[in-house]
Amino acid sequence: MTHEHLARLLLDAVRAQQFENTPDAQCGGAPLRHFPSIDLAVAVFPHGAPPLWANVLFSREHPQGVIADIGSDASAVRNVRFDADILDAASRSVAWLPEADWSHLAFPRLWGDGPYRFVAPYPASLFKLMVAVGVARAVDQQRCRWDETITQAGSPCSVALCCRDMLATSSNEAATALVALLHRVGALGGHGDALHQTFALYGLPTLAVTGTRADGGWDNAAGGGVGRLQMTAWDTVRLLWLFDAAAPRAPWLAPGTPTLLSMQSAHHLRATLEEQALHVVLSSTALSGEAGWVAGLPARLPERWIDGDGAVHAGDWHFAADVRPAAAAARVRFAHKTGSTENYAADAGIVRDLGRSGTPLRRGHYIIALLSNLGQRHAGGGACVTTWRLPALGRTIDAALWRLLERKPL
Repeated sequence: MTHEHLARLLLDAVRAQQFENTPDAQCGGAPLRHFPSIDLAVAVFPHGAPPLWANVLFSREHPQGVIADIGSDASAVRNVRFDADILDAASRSVAWLPEADWSHLAFPRLWGDGPYRFVAPYPASLFKLMVAVGVARAVDQQRCRWDETITQAGSPCSVALCCRDMLATSSNEAATALVALLHRVGALGGHGDALHQTFALYGLPTLAVTGTRADGGWDNAAGGGVGRLQMTAWDTVRLLWLFDAAAPRAPWLAPGTPTLLSMQSAHHLRATLEEQALHVVLSSTALSGEAGWVAGLPARLPERWIDGDGAVHAGDWHFAADVRPAAAAARVRFAHKTGSTENYAADAGIVRDLGRSGTPLRRGHYIIALLSNLGQRHAGGGACVTTWRLPALGRTIDAALWRLLERKPL
């Protein structure tokens, strides 16, 4: 297996889902008018062997997909010009309207000057991963403490609990409190923008948290949101790589570059991501009682979120159907963050073998990230937040990567 083989595997997995047939509520349930934008990246870490990585990108301009050109040091993508997402004067995500004509839209440059253009979809709540890294860095630099009390939605809350609410149940109120904290300690805003200095130091040029306010405002109404909060799949994978304790040293970093996070903060973030309740995009365990359920990446759903009748309650989220059979069948730990709105769906995290009693751990692990414009308007009904094609894609990729990690023929 080579990087090229892995890229071809991802291309085939996306093509097999026939995303061009995805229903669109804004088209009356007919298939969407343009091939969706899908940015998918993985890094695979076989035990005792060099890592493999690949990034593939699909859009209306590239419906057959483009393989990102990534150097032998896993550095930034070289053959793609990433443009930022946009809003129109009415605060609509205008690029994704059925009638949108991209030749008449002025997309600002995000990064790169390659021959292939890709409009990077808004990451939705996946951006909270960047906020969490900023908070962990601030803790390491003694600008704040995990046990420090801050205010979340008018109530006192520790920084650690606020971070869990933001990551595990995607609380917007927690994100607001932590964005305000980052402004207060100089990690966001003004000349002391330590978070963006961090992204530059670690070679992650497409990660951006701009347009946020000192009071914690970060959404469209606050001047942030679409076009100001930006991520791409490959840089998201590499961000996760930097605090993945089981991954080798990041090869794109210069010798002597300090670690992104202390061992303690890295462990805290990974453990918090493993508490994820919203298995609703690449994994779909939380939706397993829904009519027409499609199994996704077979991830563990923490028991803390499952009631005695099998329903899931997590923050403001409620999934009423019994998820216990799917939860019992889980085979992997997925330390991840999801994001979804009407127009967008995203998911990214670290996948490891669950290691159930009596079952040997499989060798190695992988990181995966996906960003798309396949939001709730493409959902399959019920509590779904995206098309069932995305969890199906997650399941397909997971099965293929474990065959690779276990040295079985693909």
